[in-house]
Amino acid sequence: MSVWRETPTLVGRHVTLRPMVDEDRDALLEAFEGLHLLFHTTVPDAGTFQAWYDRVMFDAAAGRNMPFTVLDADGRISGVTRFLRMSESHRRVEIGGTLYAPRVQRTGLNTEAKYMLLGHAFDALGANCVQIRTDFLNHASRRAIERLGARLDGVLRGHLILKGHLRDSAVYSILAHEWPGVRRNLELLMARYDGDAA
Repeated sequence: MSVWRETPTLVGRHVTLRPMVDEDRDALLEAFEGLHLLFHTTVPDAGTFQAWYDRVMFDAAAGRNMPFTVLDADGRISGVTRFLRMSESHRRVEIGGTLYAPRVQRTGLNTEAKYMLLGHAFDALGANCVQIRTDFLNHASRRAIERLGARLDGVLRGHLILKGHLRDSAVYSILAHEWPGVRRNLELLMARYDGDAA
């Protein structure tokens, strides 16, 4: 099977990313509690989780995404993240669909998770480009993406309708030749979390 179709388990110091499975349902719903207030994304709840899960898995079977369940350093389910809009023929992926429990937000978990996802994309998949998109108005997310070393490609105006809000999407990317510098930057950022429970 192609590495573009098989979701790996990626293990770091503060986070583990492993294939998402239906048995994660209750723990994911618990992790998503409180996230419904976010204006910039739609968060599945008890009534919508199965439809959301089925759609994610349908896209995974079609080779369009690669979903991961996120576990913290204690092995507790703390959210989800995905490769989206995957194109093996064009060697492109997007990191997105990321939802973290409030208890792990603004910790080293996200930096290490992005480090492992980017490493898998460039080193294992041989990607030419990795994109990350966010709501143009989500300034905290944009700062975090820029801190990774991604560059702004542009803004897709009127891109999505989310919760009645017409969203402009800021599109960032990292190219393969930029990965060594971005990797070093992320390693320096992660070093700040040494000794922390992230």
